[in-house]
Amino acid sequence: MSIFPKPYADAVQRLRVPSGLLLAAAFVWLAQPVFPTLALGFPIALLGLAIRAWAAGHLRKNDTLTTSGPYAFVRNPLYIGTLLTALGCTVAAARPTLAALAGAVFLFVYLPVMELEEQHLARLFPDFRDYAARVPQLLPRIPASMPAQRFSWALYRHNREEKAAYGFLAVYAFLIAKAVLLP
Repeated sequence: MSIFPKPYADAVQRLRVPSGLLLAAAFVWLAQPVFPTLALGFPIALLGLAIRAWAAGHLRKNDTLTTSGPYAFVRNPLYIGTLLTALGCTVAAARPTLAALAGAVFLFVYLPVMELEEQHLARLFPDFRDYAARVPQLLPRIPASMPAQRFSWALYRHNREEKAAYGFLAVYAFLIAKAVLLP
């Protein structure tokens, strides 16, 4: 049973990219980074990127139910990585308003999208419900056992995860430039 009405969840699916663009515009307009906040946000964002990379190196979208790597700990490691990367960037931007805006996007856009994706996985893979009963959605838990599949750079590239790294580098370069040019 969905906690979000289907029309809302469907509409939100279409809002992912526009909400990301709106958030990027807010960053450009509102960010007031200084070197201490840039230094504090950087490792948080890198941790998020590392989690996303680890997840992408295990993910075989729509082919098999991925339960290895970070998926043994939590069902949505890509979203956790995205959240941590956004948190690191908002810390670097030194504006609580941006953190609140990013949090609102996560709550009102990404949580319903996660639910839609899980409904899709439940239709696609009969064993998803058992997996979901064992593995939490967002708060990682140490698993009783780890599936043997290893990280694959080929999957990482196939899932185009380098785009997240490029996006992060662009955001951070912008924040550094803004800190240098507008002290």
